Amino acid sequence: MTNDFKVIDEQYEAGRRALGSYVTGFVLSVILTIIPYFIVVRHMFEEQSLIWAAVLFAVTQLFVQVVFFLHLSKKSKPLWNMIVFAFTIFVVSFLVIGSLWIMYNLNYNMTDTSPANTNEGYIPK
Repeated sequence: MTNDFKVIDEQYEAGRRALGSYVTGFVLSVILTIIPYFIVVRHMFEEQSLIWAAVLFAVTQLFVQVVFFLHLSKKSKPLWNMIVFAFTIFVVSFLVIGSLWIMYNLNYNMTDTSPANTNEGYIPK
């Protein structure tokens, strides 16, 4: 009977640690969302610095969510999760960069910049 209580206690502690991890991740995510919001709304920095601050907070929040919600850490257990996550990052990056490249080329090749189609030199009557 004591082994049953020991197993129940271990499961309770594991659940408590997981809940603590989720709460910590949630609180950090909320903080990392509210701070850049107020930085942008109150125009605390110049435009370029504002963009870099928002990107910095976004990347930080990405790491917080990876560690606290996806549980990808340096432990040996989530090795396959880390491999799948890295492959997902590769595929998403490939799709985004490829889409941007295609859109840039479409914009370059489909824009008509001949002098006959521009309004340069046009004098309204």
